[in-house]
Amino acid sequence: MPEAGLFETMHTMRAMRRLKPDPVPDDLIREILRAGIAAPNSSNRQEWGFLVVTDPEVKRQIQVYYQRAFDEIVKPNYLNSPTPAGMTARQYARQLDLVEHLTLHFHEAPVWIVACRKDGDRQNRTAGAAIYPAVQNMLLAARALGLGATLTTRHTNYQAESDAIFGLPAGVHSFAILPVGYPVGRFGPTRRGPLSEVVHGNRWGEPAPFSLD
Repeated sequence: MPEAGLFETMHTMRAMRRLKPDPVPDDLIREILRAGIAAPNSSNRQEWGFLVVTDPEVKRQIQVYYQRAFDEIVKPNYLNSPTPAGMTARQYARQLDLVEHLTLHFHEAPVWIVACRKDGDRQNRTAGAAIYPAVQNMLLAARALGLGATLTTRHTNYQAESDAIFGLPAGVHSFAILPVGYPVGRFGPTRRGPLSEVVHGNRWGEPAPFSLD
């Protein structure tokens, strides 16, 4: 499959929550990982590590906590939140169905890439700055290669339990899981609200200094 161009990739890289169980070639996973470590990171310390999880038992154990977080947190949030800009109520309900599908079949994705960071006890709201650019690179690479993936951090609601299952050493934490596989369904385009609703100029609430039409 020919690789997509950069802007086409960005505008069609929607979260792919339905994945085929078919195996993914190792060389494609290597390309995704190479894209990840090409990302910028704080002070170029490269305090990252990546687990490539294919063991069904490891995935099954994590899925238990993933399901629990869906039942306790994610589904109630969906049901009690207004429909996002750019979506109809029907589309939002379908998105919840897809999130639930991923939850039920999370462990069936052929490959997980778990993005980790060696951050000791320094976890705070900026801790992800050194790892999430790598995650975005990997998502873009997966889309360009014709693979489906999505960023999920839900397992971190049970951080200690999940990190123990992954066998992470002290001072290393998991920040994201990317289930990767061949997608069921088609890529993009993504649904977004207009720029005029999210772009401000100089101070929040002031108009942008250029036209957003």
